[in-house]
Amino acid sequence: MLNSLKKLFAVAETPQQVKQDNLQRAAAALLVEAAVMDGTFGEDERAVVLRLLKDRFDLSVSETETLLGEAETAISESNELYTLTRTIKENFEHSERVELIEMLWEVAYADGELHDYESNLVRRLSGLLYVSDRDSGEARKRVLERLST
Repeated sequence: MLNSLKKLFAVAETPQQVKQDNLQRAAAALLVEAAVMDGTFGEDERAVVLRLLKDRFDLSVSETETLLGEAETAISESNELYTLTRTIKENFEHSERVELIEMLWEVAYADGELHDYESNLVRRLSGLLYVSDRDSGEARKRVLERLST
């Protein structure tokens, strides 16, 4: 009975909220995938992913931690990227997709070196997200410039 009352007065999530949650999960999962491509998900990479998610989606620390946990679970349970990239492609403007590619490059460089698997993943994701090689290359250059200062 009490549960029925709680459901009655609970605020239902709007379709927009569900869409935003799915979009955040997809972006977070791609960042985690980039982080684990070299076989490890070190503290440096974890810190970069947390910062990027928090800043991009304006989340609290606890919301960011929860999102990261969901992303890690999603990546460990699935090995396909198409659904994730389709969600992002359909909901992000081109400039936002380029921003995501830039975030992926930042995660790839988070541990101080770029592994071939990480580079290959970012290039594949660029294609799936309809981001040109040129835009991806420019995003990579912006990351390298930030890291060198």
